[in-house]
Amino acid sequence: MTYLQNNLQTVPTGLRKILFLNWPVIVLISTISSVGFMMLYSVSGGDVSVWAEPQMKRFALGMVLMVCVAMVPVWIWRNVSVLAYIGSLLLLLAVELFGVVGMGAQRWIDLGFMRLQPSELTKITVILVLAAYYDWLDIKKVSHPLWVFIPVLIILIPTFMVLRQPDLGTAILVLSGGGIIMFVAGVSWYYFGAVVAIIGGIVAAVFQFRGTQWQFLKDYQYRRIDTFLNPDADPLRAGYHITQSKIALGSGGWTGKGYMQGTQSRLNFLPEKHTDFIFTTLAEEFGFLGGISLLGLYALVLVFCAISAFQNKDRFSSLLILGIGATFFLFYAVNMSMVMGLAPVVGVPLPLVSYGGSAMLVLLAAFGLMQSAHVHRPR
Repeated sequence: MTYLQNNLQTVPTGLRKILFLNWPVIVLISTISSVGFMMLYSVSGGDVSVWAEPQMKRFALGMVLMVCVAMVPVWIWRNVSVLAYIGSLLLLLAVELFGVVGMGAQRWIDLGFMRLQPSELTKITVILVLAAYYDWLDIKKVSHPLWVFIPVLIILIPTFMVLRQPDLGTAILVLSGGGIIMFVAGVSWYYFGAVVAIIGGIVAAVFQFRGTQWQFLKDYQYRRIDTFLNPDADPLRAGYHITQSKIALGSGGWTGKGYMQGTQSRLNFLPEKHTDFIFTTLAEEFGFLGGISLLGLYALVLVFCAISAFQNKDRFSSLLILGIGATFFLFYAVNMSMVMGLAPVVGVPLPLVSYGGSAMLVLLAAFGLMQSAHVHRPR
């Protein structure tokens, strides 16, 4: 490979792009996904066909998608960013009109062979269009009120559409991911201070208007907040999930009970063990060392994303890579905080590990955008 990289003029363009892929990120993604396959096999009781095999097929499809996206020049993605954003809004509207209802929420479009969750796609299209916006905007205008209002509107429109489904966890990720792009693009700190004050007011209003006709959240979302603040108040109903999660986490100790030996998941005490709470199964079976090892793999992905962003001299590409890395961080940070009782349960899966089709494919497509920016950077 080193010989080929030193003699790129003799290498076909397609192969040259393959060589320029950020291979450490690909290896890390594959390793994390393999951990997910192992845990899905474990929580199914040793039946590979239940969750592990479908997840493997989605991962293989996602990797092909990632490479295909990476081969497309990054300037094309910049040029279609507005269309991608509008398309994601239309998909959210389609969910509103004829989406599939599941577990009390209307979040999916039934395509026959799979259920598409457009809100997952929205996380990426918001980052894509904001990166293109700040690449186009003169850096001296970044903190001007008029030019701050436009990205705020870009973020808030899909956020409110996702909240209506309702999907509080994804709405938080869309809002946070967009805010991070604005921050790294150079928007003044004063705006973020104002946002913090507004959020404080909204939180106060959420509790103030509870039980009235103007309440902001659904009743089950209020119960999640109550459970977060005091899970022991109702340990057999509202607090059941987090209580069982903490039992599983604590029982793993330093080294865990052993692979496929976790009693909480094997005996079905742990709810949503193959999706939102899969990290607790890993911690129960592999202990603190297993959990911190997975966290280390996630952190390494962020390190390589940051290195790629800082080395890239193209503003759009740098912002895109940082935005995708930040979204990836928010994914696992929110999930791990949720299952450890450090944040309310908001239904955010553990990236590349939890069972799910839309989340896996969209995340790998997002890494394809990151790879496109990395492959086509100025050299």
